[in-house]
Amino acid sequence: MHTTPKKPAVKLTEVKITSNVEIAPSVFLLSFMRDFSFNAGQVLGITNDPSEDARLYSIASGENDPEISILYNIKPGGKLTPPLSHLIPGNSLWITAPFGSFAADNKPAYWIAAGTGIAPFLSMFLSGYGNDNILIHGGRAIESFYFSDKFIPALGSNYIRCSTVVSLNGIYHGRVTTYLENINDLPPDRKYYLCGSAEMVVDCREILLLKGIPFNNIVAEIYF
Repeated sequence: MHTTPKKPAVKLTEVKITSNVEIAPSVFLLSFMRDFSFNAGQVLGITNDPSEDARLYSIASGENDPEISILYNIKPGGKLTPPLSHLIPGNSLWITAPFGSFAADNKPAYWIAAGTGIAPFLSMFLSGYGNDNILIHGGRAIESFYFSDKFIPALGSNYIRCSTVVSLNGIYHGRVTTYLENINDLPPDRKYYLCGSAEMVVDCREILLLKGIPFNNIVAEIYF
């Protein structure tokens, strides 16, 4: 009789939440103490029920920070994020070990994010990478530009916020893709890191390729 091999079990570790703060409407920053090392840009799996599959989230804290922070937004009807938003300090969460190759180095690069896709770039920034980098972040409302209080003083004009809704000084009125289309001098020897929805990543990658950026210089992380 033929049987289907069982999916290998993923090791989960229980942690206790130290904070779970709503930083913008329906967007939360959840934290717990760190007892492992990781590389900025990596992800880990999270679940509030060890019998359920863990969902992947980018780490949003620095490599030397005492806590691990995770940025997430509530998905209406979702299985994890609505109950996750109700957890309080002291509640349990189960996590996987960190993994992934979406990692920065000290070479100048472009960081391109949409929404909560800013998380791995915050991790890289807090870990000391990206002093000469250009960060392009797409969001809707002004409060969608999470952690701008950190990026603005450090990156100055190298921090570009793009919005189709907000029309203010210092914010580009349009999508991230439109901003990229209107740049004529993108350096082909830099790396371009993309983090966002599948649609955003595919559209940005296509624009970069059309502008002569080598495929191997485009590094992508997709969230769902």
